[in-house]
Amino acid sequence: MSEGHSRATFSDMSQSTQEDWAAIMVEQVPFARSGGARVLDHLRLLAGDYGGFPVDRLTHCLQTATRAHRDGRSEDYVVMALVHDIGDTLGAYNHPDIAAAILKPFVSEELHWIVEHHGIFQGVNFFHHIGLDRDMRDKFRGHPHFDATAEFIEKYDCPAFDPDYDTLPLEFFEPMVMRLFEKPLNSIYKKAMDEAA
Repeated sequence: MSEGHSRATFSDMSQSTQEDWAAIMVEQVPFARSGGARVLDHLRLLAGDYGGFPVDRLTHCLQTATRAHRDGRSEDYVVMALVHDIGDTLGAYNHPDIAAAILKPFVSEELHWIVEHHGIFQGVNFFHHIGLDRDMRDKFRGHPHFDATAEFIEKYDCPAFDPDYDTLPLEFFEPMVMRLFEKPLNSIYKKAMDEAA
């Protein structure tokens, strides 16, 4: 809580008042708009965690974003590429779902779909080595975002394990991340947050 701001008075949310929510929104708006800083902090947690891969998890994310940026992709695409594996440390069994949930309010439906399904699409490269069906992604053939997701894997995610690649540092992407996470495109809270700002 910022100094000088009042706090809500309820102990049961069903008893909250408009004044309570005015006090909450004074804190919530700047907190929400600084979400990019928290995303960057969490990405930094991936540094040094190799998980057996040739590069650490942060470097993989940075390489994926670097490749997308150098290929002329839009800023929101580049940030999606950067954040696509942010869930690795929290969701060993569902890391794409975590990244997709973080990005959902801020990106198009296509970019959300790409990040949400990238784990299954990447499986074509290795699922057969761990006893899974490498063609699992085929159940999505015909989906409007199938080709875009396959392209993301082939061009940016799959080759982003190269220890010798000239990878851009996280600092290069920081302004993009801060811009993307400042205001949502779609959220049930968007109108309230815009009015409170």
